[in-house]
Amino acid sequence: MGSPPQLSENERAQALLKAKASRQERARIKSQVKSNELSIAEVLELAKQNEVIAKMRVLELIESKSGVGKIRGKAILDKLGISLTRRIQGLGRHQRTELLKEFALPSALNRGRLVVLSGPGGVGKSTVAKKLRQSSPFLVSVSATTRPPRFNEVNGIDYLFMTAEQFESTIKRGEFLEWAEFAGNRYGTPLAPVERALSSGKSVLLEIEISGAKQVKAKMPEALLVFLEAPTWEELVSRLEGRGTDSPERRAARLALAQEEMEAASFFDKVLINDEVERVVASLIEFASA
Repeated sequence: MGSPPQLSENERAQALLKAKASRQERARIKSQVKSNELSIAEVLELAKQNEVIAKMRVLELIESKSGVGKIRGKAILDKLGISLTRRIQGLGRHQRTELLKEFALPSALNRGRLVVLSGPGGVGKSTVAKKLRQSSPFLVSVSATTRPPRFNEVNGIDYLFMTAEQFESTIKRGEFLEWAEFAGNRYGTPLAPVERALSSGKSVLLEIEISGAKQVKAKMPEALLVFLEAPTWEELVSRLEGRGTDSPERRAARLALAQEEMEAASFFDKVLINDEVERVVASLIEFASA
C-alpha cells in the first residue's frame, strides 16, 4: 500500500473547510427532518443530486426523525436488514423500498402499544404475563438474564439465559431497552424483538422490575406503565414466604425490597389490584387498545 498523499497547508485548510461545510449541510437536513419540513422520501430524492447528503449514514438520517431517536433507529435498521454504517448512496433497491414503506404512514396509525407491567416481587406479575400470552394477541417479551435456569425453566420461553460476558457485550452494543441488577444477577429486555413487534402494529407487554420500568419510560415516553399490587400487604407477605425456590435469606431480602417498591406506585400511569388474574388481563388488553 502506497503512502497517503501529502497535502500542502493550503490544501489541508481547504479540506477542513469542505468537511465543515459538509457537516453543516447534513445538520441542516437533519434539522428539517426533525421539524417535518422534509420527509425521509424527500431526503432520499435529494441524495440523488447532492453528494454530501448521499454520503450521510442512513441511521443518522432516520434517528433525526421526531419520535425515532437512536434506540428506535437502530431497531428499525435491524428489522429492515440495513447495516448501521450504511450510507444513503449505498442503499439497495429493496432496502430503499422497505425504508420508504417504514415511514410512509405516521407511526401513531400503525404502531403497536408498549405496556410495562411491574410491581413488588411475589405480586403475581409472571402469572399475569403467562395468562396474557395464552389468551391475547400481545407479544410478551422474554427477558435475558445471567442467573442459571431453574429446573422447570426453558431457555427462550421463560428467559434468554446468558453468560455474564454475553450480557456485558449486549449492553455495550446498545441492544437492551433496559437492564438492571438484582441479587447478584443481571436482567434485561432485548430491544430488537420489541421494536419489530411495535413497528408491525403488535402490542407488547414487558414484565420487568421497577427500575427497568423507569428506564423504559425515559427512552419511550409513550409506554404505558402499570403497577400491580396485591390485595393486601399480608397476602403479599404470605406469597413471598411461601416461595419454595427461595432461601430464607432471599425471602427476607425480597420482603425488604417489596416495602420499598410499594412506594413507587405513584410513578406509574395505572395501578391494578391483582385480586383476579382474568380481570387484570382484561384491563391490560383494554389499555393497549385504548
